[in-house]
Amino acid sequence: MTDPRDIHAYLGAFDDIPGTRVYTAARARQGYHLNQFAMSLMKAENRARWLADERDYLDEWPLTQEQRDAVLARDYNRLLDLGGNIYFLSKLFSTDGLSFVQAVSTMTGMSVEDYKAMMDAGGRSPEGMRSIKGKY
Repeated sequence: MTDPRDIHAYLGAFDDIPGTRVYTAARARQGYHLNQFAMSLMKAENRARWLADERDYLDEWPLTQEQRDAVLARDYNRLLDLGGNIYFLSKLFSTDGLSFVQAVSTMTGMSVEDYKAMMDAGGRSPEGMRSIKGKY
């Protein structure tokens, strides 16, 4: 058992949850500009500029190359790993005309129909792999 006073061990345990990225202060710092870019898409004039030339619009933001590549690829899982917040990133997929369900289904590797059916049935089962490190 880890020392409850060890904040690094405590926060590190979040990285052991399969299929989940906990939005920590470290992720918030890492993704600050990424999330600001996404939030800029709330304005119609910014959406129009983005849709006209994505690369040019991204050049206005101090993103890492990894973040840029993930935005252009619409790799939402990678964007979460790189500090993106799903609620901010929703501005990006909404600009693309995707619903939350459509975008999140791409993150699971499931079709929209299969994802909706799983969620309508109560979500993922609590049974199965509960730890990346422990493989259980």
